Amino acid sequence: MDAVVEPLRKAATADHVRQAPPAPSPRPSREEAQAAVRTLIAFAGDHPDREGLLDTPKRVVDAYEELYRGYREVPADVLDRTFSEIGAYDDLVLVRDIDFSSHCEHHMMPFMGRAHIAYKPVERVVGLSKLARLVDVYAHRLQTQEHMTWQIATAIEEILNPRGVAVMLEAEHMCMSVRGVEKPGSSTITTQFFGSFRDNPDEQVRFITMVRGSDR
Repeated sequence: MDAVVEPLRKAATADHVRQAPPAPSPRPSREEAQAAVRTLIAFAGDHPDREGLLDTPKRVVDAYEELYRGYREVPADVLDRTFSEIGAYDDLVLVRDIDFSSHCEHHMMPFMGRAHIAYKPVERVVGLSKLARLVDVYAHRLQTQEHMTWQIATAIEEILNPRGVAVMLEAEHMCMSVRGVEKPGSSTITTQFFGSFRDNPDEQVRFITMVRGSDR
């Protein structure tokens, strides 16, 4: 199977696909971020200078760099390598049960779940792991589930230019499970369809049926 790197097509409607989000200016320093963590510890009612919390601000800032690395990544870079040896294959490609974790932009609390992605390729396909990587890029930012679903679908639509795209996200939100209404176990489902999936309800039903599967 031959791999090629093709030049990106001209941007259409979603700038988020071809560039990382612009950083705030000026961006706070690590020292300022650690000071902010110490303030939050004190606000919570504990003492930032007690032994168990002395290194917590540094650890929190280190964790933030990992949890929010998606702000430094470009989705188009994930999908720019495609493969042409697919023969006469003209049906959908489905990757389901892609685990992800993100943080809601309203409370900065985690939401975790699974993504299911299908697309109908035109002559070329992308490596299956790249779809999981695309989910991670958007998940490692402050998000709403609705926006993240749309971003994933839009990136695939714009970069791969397939005949159709279908994306479903299922997630449990900690801001609903452990605070507020406190309803653990509740899940939120969001979908986004483009192309043949959007235009043909039967294709949407087929996608959802394949995601659910008889073995689930």
